[in-house]
Amino acid sequence: MKHLYSILIALTLNSATITTHAAESTIPQQKQVSGYYQYQAGDVQITALFDGTNFMSPSLFKDIPQQQVHEILKKYYADQEKGVQTSVNAFLVNTGKSLVLVDSGAASCFGAHLGSVLTNLKASGYQPEQVDTILLTHLHPDHVCGISKDGVANFPNAIVYVSDDEAKYWLDPKQAAKLPKDKQANYSGTVEKIKQAIAPYQTKQGFKTYKLGDDIQGFKVINTAGHTPGHFSYALKTKGENVVFIGDIVHSHTVQFDKPETAIEYDIDPKKAVQTRLKQFANFAKNGQTIAAPHLPFPGIGHIYSQDGKSYQWMPIHFKD
Repeated sequence: MKHLYSILIALTLNSATITTHAAESTIPQQKQVSGYYQYQAGDVQITALFDGTNFMSPSLFKDIPQQQVHEILKKYYADQEKGVQTSVNAFLVNTGKSLVLVDSGAASCFGAHLGSVLTNLKASGYQPEQVDTILLTHLHPDHVCGISKDGVANFPNAIVYVSDDEAKYWLDPKQAAKLPKDKQANYSGTVEKIKQAIAPYQTKQGFKTYKLGDDIQGFKVINTAGHTPGHFSYALKTKGENVVFIGDIVHSHTVQFDKPETAIEYDIDPKKAVQTRLKQFANFAKNGQTIAAPHLPFPGIGHIYSQDGKSYQWMPIHFKD
């Protein structure tokens, strides 16, 4: 019995030693992979580029009870203490003849949590010098700031395009005085960021505007105003697949799909923004276009489905090797 007792003590000590040794040996966690995803649309390669994650307050959704907002967010597991998680994406389109960037991310305009488009573009195998065309859906800083840094063009060989209506709204010196006084300071701050971003391109005549009906490098421009007065989307027809880069006609894959009549505080003309979303969502659900969206969960590529024509679902693409 004494011998057995000694064996049990030895086993206990050995077990304690093993447990302590295991606790001290930790396996370090690895960093997230680069934020890009390459999607083949017919004969065109689209590379989704992740700029970072932003968090929106649920109170930014307009004309909907907050309780209902939280119920929808909870259903999608999107009700977080930090807010509604929102991606910022840009899209690099290789048509075979041209390399087109649709929107460009926020760079440093909103802080260090955004600004990864350029890094992820390089990680995807392309170089910024290869980009010859930049299509901006509108001039909000999280779409335009990424085109330059400290007065230097990030894409030195590119021509930047935006709608004529959008350029007039943000770059006309008389516009600020037309706004309500409580909105003028925010408008002026945004204008300064826009001017800094586009300045290097204006210097070399690389900033141009277009009008409805124009075609740029095979992209058809679509008037989707409301979020901003000159907000446009871009339709690209490829072999067997139509892709639409929709810009900010929607900011949430949760609330604004369940309740598409819900505007958001960022909309300059909320009523028109809702009308645009309802019209375009109905079109996309009926005709099945592939959608590329800058604020839906990365990579932001998928389809829009509706069973009843009133509420919608975001159907993200499946990973393809």
